[in-house]
Amino acid sequence: MPGNSNHASRWAWIIVSGCLLITLIAIFLPRPNIGSSDRAAATNQPSRANRTLDRAARIPSVHRRSNPATESTLPKTAEEIVAIKVGQFGRNRREIVRAISRRTNQEVPAEIEAFFDAVEAGNWEDIDSRWQGLAKRSGQYENSTHSPEFDQFWPAVLDAFGVAEQAHEWPAQKLLDYGEAVLGSLRPGMVYVGGTDNGRWVPELLNETSDGEQHIIVTQNALADGRYLEYLNVLYGDRLATLTQDDSQRAFQDYIADAQKRLQHDQQFPGEPKQVRPGEDIQVTDGRVQVSGMVAVMAINEKILQTLMQKNPDISFALQESQPFKGTYADAIPLGPLMELRAPDAQNAFTPETAVQSVDYWRTATQNVLADPEATASPYALKSYSHDATSAANLLAAHDYTAEAEQAYRLSSQLWPGNPEAAGGLATILVRTGRADEARQLLDDFARSHPDQRPAIETFRGSILWTTSSAKPPR
Repeated sequence: MPGNSNHASRWAWIIVSGCLLITLIAIFLPRPNIGSSDRAAATNQPSRANRTLDRAARIPSVHRRSNPATESTLPKTAEEIVAIKVGQFGRNRREIVRAISRRTNQEVPAEIEAFFDAVEAGNWEDIDSRWQGLAKRSGQYENSTHSPEFDQFWPAVLDAFGVAEQAHEWPAQKLLDYGEAVLGSLRPGMVYVGGTDNGRWVPELLNETSDGEQHIIVTQNALADGRYLEYLNVLYGDRLATLTQDDSQRAFQDYIADAQKRLQHDQQFPGEPKQVRPGEDIQVTDGRVQVSGMVAVMAINEKILQTLMQKNPDISFALQESQPFKGTYADAIPLGPLMELRAPDAQNAFTPETAVQSVDYWRTATQNVLADPEATASPYALKSYSHDATSAANLLAAHDYTAEAEQAYRLSSQLWPGNPEAAGGLATILVRTGRADEARQLLDDFARSHPDQRPAIETFRGSILWTTSSAKPPR
């Protein structure tokens, strides 16, 4: 999300050729904090102890450990609880790194060991400094070099940094509240798909360091990264049918074929509504299809997520999205602050009453957040809640609950008035309901009030023209 770097990663443009020589390693992962201050089985799950024992059998160094945040009978502050959890999470990821090292006979680089020392010590400045050095050699970020000896350890390092960064950015109690709201909405056995940085790492921190069921947690943004796929096998290979490189390649091929077909349509029928999406750059050079842009990246990730769900037909999935996965909306329903994907009988389950309940959830959440001085003093928290409210509005709009979607977009804007996604979504609803002049005024006012978001708003202007050409009548 432009201007909101704590939610959206710095996405590199990708070039995908007909031969699919694609090196998208880790551009799908959240960005580091370089140069910016923002940054399952079904219900018959095995017990937590049994799952830990199973994992310990595969990775000997990962063992059961008590929850230090609850060991003492003396009350702890939220800050102390979060610090303990971050230290525990860092130790867990270091154990995984060392287990991978033993399995592959590859020594853990000293820089990575020093990074984990910093995480366990809880010194943010040291964590961040050491992370900056690692990130510059990760091959993941713009202008970074590639140190292959980091590759197999990188996802665990990124996990530890992501958790530490969230603990640094959030007020401690608000972090705990946010994570518990997410985890508390999940049914037993659900796989949780986190999208934004906060949506991924805050629940992951609490999921792994608290009592109760440990859910499988994956991120929607890294599914095309070969390193991440290996990491999922390490973490969940005994609980989930994970993805292979062939699965990723098929998703790329499917997207390229679809993109080429849509480009040909627009070239052959210029008078018809465009099928190439705003922000999607598709070109043919020397007979080879090339695509670039975040829209393409997210479309490929969406196809890979759908493949993961197809490989696990008996498991329920819940999503906190970073960018909209609109192809999943048809059979999705609201689930507290999340959405349940592939919901049973979704068309009948997503009733008008369900839509009203979703708005009620976000109205109550908005009131609670805005009444909390600690939350309102944290731009990071406000942006996080605003983004999730926008996702709920997107789902309502996709199911033609336009009145409810309008309310949810307005709630999102109350939480963070500078959210371009909320403004753009609301403008789309206004156009669909015959209020185009109001929509234009809304976007003009937003651009004047938030000039740094003008490029995003201009994108929404084009998107509105694209999406309303085939709009359905509102309910």
